[in-house]
Amino acid sequence: MSQVKIFENTEVAFSLKSDSQLERAYFLFKMISSQPLVRIGAAATNFALKANLPVEGLIRATVFDHFCGGVNEEDCLEVIENMYTKGVSSVLDYSVEGKEEEEQFDEATLKLLKIVGFSDEKEAMPIVVFKPTGLGRFYLYQKKGEGKPFTEAETLEWGRIVSRFDAICKLASEKDVEVLIDAEESWMQDAADELVEQMMSIYNREKPMVYNTLQTYRWDRLDYLKEQHERAKKEGYKLGFKIVRGAYMEKERERAHELDYESPICKDKYTTDVNFNDCLKYILNNLNDISIFIGTHNEESSYLGMQLMENLKIDKNDNRVWFGQLYGMSDHISFNLAALGYNVAKYVPFGPVKDVMPYLIRRAEENTSVAGQTSRELSLLKKERKRRKLE
Repeated sequence: MSQVKIFENTEVAFSLKSDSQLERAYFLFKMISSQPLVRIGAAATNFALKANLPVEGLIRATVFDHFCGGVNEEDCLEVIENMYTKGVSSVLDYSVEGKEEEEQFDEATLKLLKIVGFSDEKEAMPIVVFKPTGLGRFYLYQKKGEGKPFTEAETLEWGRIVSRFDAICKLASEKDVEVLIDAEESWMQDAADELVEQMMSIYNREKPMVYNTLQTYRWDRLDYLKEQHERAKKEGYKLGFKIVRGAYMEKERERAHELDYESPICKDKYTTDVNFNDCLKYILNNLNDISIFIGTHNEESSYLGMQLMENLKIDKNDNRVWFGQLYGMSDHISFNLAALGYNVAKYVPFGPVKDVMPYLIRRAEENTSVAGQTSRELSLLKKERKRRKLE
């Protein structure tokens, strides 16, 4: 199986893009490749939105439409249906961040319950996702994880967070829709992990419906995975894990340095890659107990996943193994894997333009900081422009 041949096929990768969409993608990644430009653009966009300047139309026509499915679920339907014609499923991601009020958490829960119902009706949407802090205050997860006692009001508040998790996982389990729960910063993650484990022990009795997330730039995650496996075997439930490299590296290192504790982050990219691949191998070798969603934009890890599946005689379309990428990125991985018959899903963020901006800015900043990511996107877009004689 040649890695080069698989991911170099730009005709398959960009088959859904019109010439004008291809040109827009090329222009956007050109812009993103410049770090100073991203910084200035992010600051200017934030200012314009806060000052209520009429920039939403411009944002919508450029960066928003490239990386997001729409402003609401219905708005995403065209994107979802188009991708499914190529065998790529969708994971609707309500990308509204940084909320602090109970009313906002209740609203997010209702939105997620609606998405579960929406997914149940759509074959193209077998999975839903949410962030723990979408359903409760960051501070509360942190306090619980640190083992500090709650006040009476906080105990009630935590109870409401547990109820929100449970309502979503219960409905998803009834509708046969899988739930991915994202990981966040390490200093709130212990409480989130504990809560997701609780949901798994309830809803993963017959098969994995609830998935936790392993951020493998944390050096302790393989040991954590093995511990979870032992516990789940003893208590008679299945595990589901999404594995990713991680999204909060600079923040994690800065905090560890400031507060003088050992950084939870691997010492370098090579160690992170090894950790990711070791978690991938461990899960695929224990597929009867653990299902996996391989969240990666890394070609080597995607190739390793394919190779292991072949060696272990795991069918390409075995529902216990999914590959996933973000909408607007790494189409050369998503669409080429799907064309070969693997289970592939794109994370499709949506929400009001103003609310989704923190997500979009993070995407742009990540692309400038991940060595080679943007230049790889650009070279493939350039190759396809040449193939279509657009240059």
